[in-house]
Amino acid sequence: MNDWHQTLWEAVDRRADELIAVRRHLHAHPEPSGEEFATTEYLRDRLIESGITATVPTHGRGLVVDSRDQSAKRRVAMRGDIDALLLTDQKQVDYRSRTAGVMHACGHDAHATCAYGAIVALHDLAIAGKLPGPVTWRGLLQPAEETATGAAEMIAAGALEGVHSIFSLHVDPSRPVGTVGVRPRTFTAHCDAFRVEVEGVASHAARPHLAKDPIAAAAQFVNLLYQQVPRGLDSQDAAVIAITQIHGGSASNVIPDRVTMAGMIRALGSDVRNHVVGHVAQLAESVGLITGTKIQTDFGVHIPGVENDPRLTDLMANVAGCLLGTDRVQWIERPSMGGEDFAFFLEQVPGVMFRLGSARDNILASGLHTPLFDIDERCLAIGAKLLATAVVEASIDS
Repeated sequence: MNDWHQTLWEAVDRRADELIAVRRHLHAHPEPSGEEFATTEYLRDRLIESGITATVPTHGRGLVVDSRDQSAKRRVAMRGDIDALLLTDQKQVDYRSRTAGVMHACGHDAHATCAYGAIVALHDLAIAGKLPGPVTWRGLLQPAEETATGAAEMIAAGALEGVHSIFSLHVDPSRPVGTVGVRPRTFTAHCDAFRVEVEGVASHAARPHLAKDPIAAAAQFVNLLYQQVPRGLDSQDAAVIAITQIHGGSASNVIPDRVTMAGMIRALGSDVRNHVVGHVAQLAESVGLITGTKIQTDFGVHIPGVENDPRLTDLMANVAGCLLGTDRVQWIERPSMGGEDFAFFLEQVPGVMFRLGSARDNILASGLHTPLFDIDERCLAIGAKLLATAVVEASIDS
């Protein structure tokens, strides 16, 4: 451990109560993807109070925060996301969501707070002249992660211009506070949301022979997806397909003319992903021919998998081991089938995302995207220290 490590961590600790207050404000006032205007203004005002200038690059949402010192040969970025989910908060706590049907159930309030804590601590040390030489960093507080559009928005607005590498974290309710999970290379799956429209011919339910039944066609399509997609893959290739919405019909005695469905494909590796996407389209065409219906599939935004840079993963693991102890750094054996739009940043510059333990000791935590999700707030200072330290190490690493 270097002297500046301890100085930096003490700077975060001095703001520990502030970090909890920031996180609780964000948790109580969540905004969904595309509507993060008040969240942006709140974080910008907090930064201004600390003498830090931040710009808003993406349609009034999100922040780009640059260090005062721009003389280092490398600019290293850190990212926290700020949007919430359309979910009702069921926790009985003072900081529960005050916005009906919107909740920080994925920990983005914590991610934003950790990035905020790293930003203010690095700024404090720069003002005091206690950083180990020139350090040039950029903080990104990103909107619209849940809709997988925010990272691309920020990139288009120039958020990665001059950036050498980037770090991010995700809270993990399966890991106790004070631990970290790291994994090089493949970290998350490729993800594709898709919609399916089945167009048939309506009829009275007493005369199904006059219909081209879209409900029957949809049922066949779903069954074939679940049967044939796995059978068309090598058993060692990981892919998950799920139909998550089906809508059709309005009366019990009418066969409707249309059914719509939505679902998600998740796959490890671009080749596996491309195969599954093609197979879904092929099955839709085949079921349409058999049933006399027309089935159209529409794939939305493709989220690539997060691919962590091995060298920066080692750097992150060493930083975490220095702060927490090497026994508290856990190497993740298998990638997650979840998606994360941090991957768009990693298509442009090398970087790493790590898992930040956020579960309270000896308490079974509610999972991500659930109405009781919460964190042990001790993880906030830990996350801020890890981000800030990694940024400095990557900036000065020769």
